[in-house]
Amino acid sequence: MPLRELVEKYLAIAGGFGTPIALRNFKLPRKDAESIFSLFDEDYHISRFFHFSSSNESGEPYDINGFPYTHVSIDAEVKTIL
Repeated sequence: MPLRELVEKYLAIAGGFGTPIALRNFKLPRKDAESIFSLFDEDYHISRFFHFSSSNESGEPYDINGFPYTHVSIDAEVKTIL
């Protein structure tokens, strides 16, 4: 999934930048979500705009580069690289 598409999907779910949303809300197969977010997390120019977090109330965490996360928020500054 291209970065632009992921950001558009995030905005549709979150309603704006900076809002943490559950990774499951992207409605992607778990393995696809883990792969996509792991790839973006590995890229310094992209990862600095992504903020992963965990919440015990949000179900099973996703494995993003070996770390268990349930949520992501994206900074508005990501628009500078779209």
